[in-house]
Amino acid sequence: MKLPRTTPRSTRSRLVALASTLAVGLALTLSGAAAAQAAPAAGTDYVALGDSYSSGVGSGDYDSASGDCKRSPHAYPALWAAAHAPASFTSTACSGARTGDVVSSQLTPLSSATDLVSISIGGNDAGFSDVMTTCVLQSESTCLSRIATANTYVDNTLPGALDTVYNDIHAKAPNAHVVVLGYPRFYELNGSCVVGLSEAERSAIDSAADHINAVTAKRAADHGFTFADVTQAFTGHEICSSGTSWLHSVNVLDIEESYHPTAAGQSGGYLPVFTAAAS
Repeated sequence: MKLPRTTPRSTRSRLVALASTLAVGLALTLSGAAAAQAAPAAGTDYVALGDSYSSGVGSGDYDSASGDCKRSPHAYPALWAAAHAPASFTSTACSGARTGDVVSSQLTPLSSATDLVSISIGGNDAGFSDVMTTCVLQSESTCLSRIATANTYVDNTLPGALDTVYNDIHAKAPNAHVVVLGYPRFYELNGSCVVGLSEAERSAIDSAADHINAVTAKRAADHGFTFADVTQAFTGHEICSSGTSWLHSVNVLDIEESYHPTAAGQSGGYLPVFTAAAS
């Protein structure tokens, strides 16, 4: 604060003192706001739901107690919990889960005390695993036809299935902030791959990922949930990209890990997007 030269000394002293008091008050207010922002994570009851993208398939070191669900400490829910030390953290996310599986077997940990919920779901309902198998093993025309069938399902059937899941989540955890995470695009088009799928197949697969994300985002918004889009986070890290891929291509040693995020994809792609959406 710059004071005029004509201001009396006593007045100047009072104004300087006032400015100092305001500065201290502002500092205390800002520090208090920072503490208020940090406090919710420490007191948060967090539940992770969903499919293999939330359980961590592809990132390794699976918890043997999770069995075929293949929950990994490298999955974004576990990484977020490790970084934020919530009051409680439970993951019921499971490899291969569909919307019906979430409703029938994943919602038990939810309650009115639940503060934060994350979920990725819908890809298995749409048959994306079969889409990828078809595209890898069969002709381009068969691949494109299978993708078209998946898109039709996403348009006509998936919205109602998502509504059922989202309604049940809200009923069991009415006070929770719910973050719905989407899926990345699998391929960088016109990228470094010289063998494998055709460019038309890769483009159609990416478009199908965009399509299910758009439908899911609309259903999430209509339920008052937050949709977290990971496509930009994975840009430059898709299969066929010049950078390090954060997605497994076809893995013949462990076919289930094919087209799933690596540990780097969970920590570098999903985690920061979820962290921003959860705050």
